[in-house]
Parts: sequence; structure tokens; C-alpha cells
Amino acid sequence: MSETSKTSLNRRLFLGTSAAALGGLATPALAQTLRGSTEFEESIETARRNISSFRTLNWQPYFDNLNNGAILVDTTSRALHYWSEDRALYKLYPTSVPLTEELTRRGRTRVVQKVVGPDWRPTPSMKARNPEWPDYVPPGPDNPLGTHALYLSWTYYRIHGTHDTRKIGRRSSNGCIGLYNEHIQELFAVTKVGTQVLLI
Repeated sequence: MSETSKTSLNRRLFLGTSAAALGGLATPALAQTLRGSTEFEESIETARRNISSFRTLNWQPYFDNLNNGAILVDTTSRALHYWSEDRALYKLYPTSVPLTEELTRRGRTRVVQKVVGPDWRPTPSMKARNPEWPDYVPPGPDNPLGTHALYLSWTYYRIHGTHDTRKIGRRSSNGCIGLYNEHIQELFAVTKVGTQVLLI
């Protein structure tokens, strides 16, 4: 085996080990990397640079209680934390976050609706910025909300999946918080209408 091949193999083994250390956070990207996709290799690099940001947190500095469960979204580390009401379950997921500070909303809200197979309509401000966008996208692989969505009490704001895995770990949304479809399915299953949400 040539030195170049050994270096490439060692790099991929390192990336695979890093993804495993993240508890599978970069698994979808890893599968693509092994097929040689440059875009997904960049996704793993982004996740690797943010490993230090993915640390477990205690709920108590952020919430008075865990009634109905609690979700904390840290827009700086691009991570979502979930605690169940009985404290038996804690989840940590990488997210996409809004593109700019102007699109970022912080504060307390709650889950008001849960939708499997959401449809999507761009907000008036999105259409103003992107007039070429369609007025409506039905559920399916082209839908920017992915497979599941948690609607928040703030108008137009969601925690949702995405079919474009390159967005995770980046500033890439118009205001919402995005997760891998596999992760939003897990979160969807354990949250309920009324779950507390804090964005910081």
C-alpha cells in the first residue's frame, strides 16, 4: 500500500472513530464520506471541530422544573438538549441554527403542536428575501421541514428535521432549529405538547 493510501485510510479511520466518540452524531455523514463525497467529508470536519461544544449539561441552571420535559437549544454550540419529566432520559443532538443574528430568536417558548410529515410555506419575510421560492411545498423529500416538526408557540418557529444533512452543525436556517431526520424522530417520540423550550 502506498504512503498516500495509508494516509487516506488512517484519516478515514480517525474520522470514523471521532464520529463514534460523538455517539453517532455524524453517522449519516460518515456513511457518505466512506463513499467519497467531499460535501459530507466537510460535514464530518465541522462536527469534529465542534466536539468540545457537545458536552452534557444539567437542566437546573436553565429551568425551574422539568414539568412536561424540557428542551434547551444552545445556538452557540449548535446543540439541542432534552430532559424528560421523570429525569430518566437525557438526549443531546447536533443542530442547524439561523443564518444570522437577525433571524435568531432567543427566550422561552413551548411545543404547541406535533406534526408527522409537515408541509411548508415560506414566511412573508422569506418570500421577500427569496421571491423565487415556491409558495407551498407538500410533505416529502423536497420539504425543508423533513419528516417531523415540533411547532413552537412563537409564530413560524419550529424544531424540525431536514433532508439536507449538510445543514446540521452550521448556520443554515431562516430561524428554525434543524436536526437530522433520525434525531427529530427520536425527539418527537419523547416530547409532548407543552414541553418547555428555551433558546439561548
